[in-house]
Amino acid sequence: MLREIRPAIVLLLVLTAITGLAYPLAMTAIAGAIFPAQAQGSLIERGGKVVGSALIGQEFKDDKYFHGRPSATLAPDPNDSTKMVPAPYNAANSGGSNLGPTSKALADRLKEDVDKLKAENPNAVVPVDLVTTSASGLDPDISPEAAQFQVPRVAKARNMPEHTLKQLVASATQGRLLGLLGEPRVNVLALNLALDRVAAK
Repeated sequence: MLREIRPAIVLLLVLTAITGLAYPLAMTAIAGAIFPAQAQGSLIERGGKVVGSALIGQEFKDDKYFHGRPSATLAPDPNDSTKMVPAPYNAANSGGSNLGPTSKALADRLKEDVDKLKAENPNAVVPVDLVTTSASGLDPDISPEAAQFQVPRVAKARNMPEHTLKQLVASATQGRLLGLLGEPRVNVLALNLALDRVAAK
């Protein structure tokens, strides 16, 4: 009986070593050699210090910065671990909300956000990505229209001319991948870092 079982055990161990150890280690090494920045998490540095990742959004509340999409991610309440509280861009709990189109809580939140944005820029249509969350809750990008919508607020908060900020948004806009895939987008963290550099000058 041992003679019949031994080949199966040996095959299991060999395949485990190949597919569970050798292959993942080889792919990690190759990715690190070919795409070092991406393999390390696409980290963004400022003055030699890591300030974030190009792949995970951050919450900006100050009027002098461009704001990203709302995030529906949650985290355990520090005062009561049985409850969850909002924790925007919490990568440990990625996901959208479970609120659907008939949810009163969602409708109330959307109305509040739209009203706030309309007060901020009454002459423009509110871009949908400034009031809706992404499926992951971690989206680091907004549409160019959403960035341009925020120009008057940021210009007023920083006492800068609007045309300077519009040019900054245009230069920070990334096109479709290979000219075909995805939509034009603006990375909010990269835009805000560029904004700080321009404002410092």
